[in-house]
Amino acid sequence: MHETGIPFNDASGDRLRAWLGLGKDEFYDPKRVAILPMGLCYPGRGKSGDLPHRPECAPRWRAPLLRILGRLRITLVIGQYALAYHLPEERSGLTRAVESWRRHWPAVVPLPHPSPANNRWFARNRWFEAELVPVLRARIAGILGQ
Repeated sequence: MHETGIPFNDASGDRLRAWLGLGKDEFYDPKRVAILPMGLCYPGRGKSGDLPHRPECAPRWRAPLLRILGRLRITLVIGQYALAYHLPEERSGLTRAVESWRRHWPAVVPLPHPSPANNRWFARNRWFEAELVPVLRARIAGILGQ
């Protein structure tokens, strides 16, 4: 991903596209899917994954870009940094927020980051792929007319 400059062009993207039931052509079609990172640059790696995004980035540019996009049908809030920005009321952590996905459905869906670094999370939370992913996949198919 960092070599190509294409977001989710890695194992994380493979997993995310599988969750959504989308191939690469559909996922990267800007008329159908908008991909907005929380930061405009890669913050670097820390001990247990990517470093947090710079705090001034999202407040400065995210809201104006979301306004330009117009009417969004669904927002996927992927990972803890996106969760903190989009759903600040979810203070009990990512797992609890994802478990409570129905509270924000159908407009906003909190998701764990699909990174292979989170494989332990997926192993401990098997309900996620059994319960949430099929409903999310159906919603995406409905939105995109598939």
